[in-house]
Amino acid sequence: MQALEQIEDPRNPSNGTLHDLREILVIAICAVLSDVDTFEDIVAWARYKQDWLRRFLKLKNGIPSEDTFLRLFRLIDPRQFEAAFRAWTAGILPALHGDTIAIDGKTLRGSGSGKEQAIHMVSAFATRLGLVLGQEKVDNKSNEITAIPTLLESLYLQGLLVSLDAMGCQRDIAAQIRQQGGDYLLSVKGNQPSLLQAVEAAVIECGDKREPHQTVDTSHGRQVVQLARVIPAAGWVDTEAWPGCRTVGVIDSRRQVGDKPTQWERRYYICSRELNAKELAQVVRAHWGIENQLHWVMDVGFGEDACTVRKDHAPQNLSLLRKIVLNLVRPVPMGRNGKMSMRLKRKAAAWDDDTRARLLGLTAL
Repeated sequence: MQALEQIEDPRNPSNGTLHDLREILVIAICAVLSDVDTFEDIVAWARYKQDWLRRFLKLKNGIPSEDTFLRLFRLIDPRQFEAAFRAWTAGILPALHGDTIAIDGKTLRGSGSGKEQAIHMVSAFATRLGLVLGQEKVDNKSNEITAIPTLLESLYLQGLLVSLDAMGCQRDIAAQIRQQGGDYLLSVKGNQPSLLQAVEAAVIECGDKREPHQTVDTSHGRQVVQLARVIPAAGWVDTEAWPGCRTVGVIDSRRQVGDKPTQWERRYYICSRELNAKELAQVVRAHWGIENQLHWVMDVGFGEDACTVRKDHAPQNLSLLRKIVLNLVRPVPMGRNGKMSMRLKRKAAAWDDDTRARLLGLTAL
């Protein structure tokens, strides 16, 4: 509630407002936590749970209508909502020392229709904790390259390692991360031809002389074998163009699924931190954890791609609302061995009032 105070009410007070803005947002958070994914269902859930909500909220004029929820989420300034989210997240986060921050984008497919382009969100994700640190919307006429610097500006990077895919492999972004006190791990592909040529030359010349670190992953009828190697960047990478670059990395992957032909892949990286081969493999694996722990959870656990809310700021604000709930739920151990899935945690919050209150950290008035 304290974090939400910095969000200005976009409604005209002269028209009379029946419902408190912060209470509306808290109702939405409680409902989404309770396995609810649409505005219609938020209102229905709140009406059934009105007595429980009154333990924490005044609800002077009862439960707002579906139109009220939709109108507010369309109007709320996403910058202010994002600032409130970051202030709240900073207050609940344990120390990030030694963590990797993965930066990656995801398209909200249901937010587009016909001539309307679906919005694309870039998120910052603490890989060890599995928590979202922030998000930034990509302008419709641009791409992730313009959104990443703005997102980075809002983050505390001192002593942290920031990993990005090839889209984020840009000189200005590398320089910004270093200026903010962090280190970078960048995937190198054809969008940086000079850098790719230098990295390939380093691997051809020195790769076979380096002891590889091997990992084998066997599951669901497939086997993936990876060999990671690292090479000092000195003499290969232009450190004026890529400030502080110390390591060139290469990971060779062999993927076998049943009787299908074996698939081979080679991926290149540069890093401003002096990693060994094992550390490179761990950081790269952690970066792609954002796909399973964030993007997949948003789609499967929260039905994000199925959501057809498209107007104004509503898709962006709803995306942030889901991430608030993810950050509330993920750190709380539940079930056997404390490893209950996100899906079951939300269902447990829907079924049991005390569980919901514990996940929210609420105190009755």
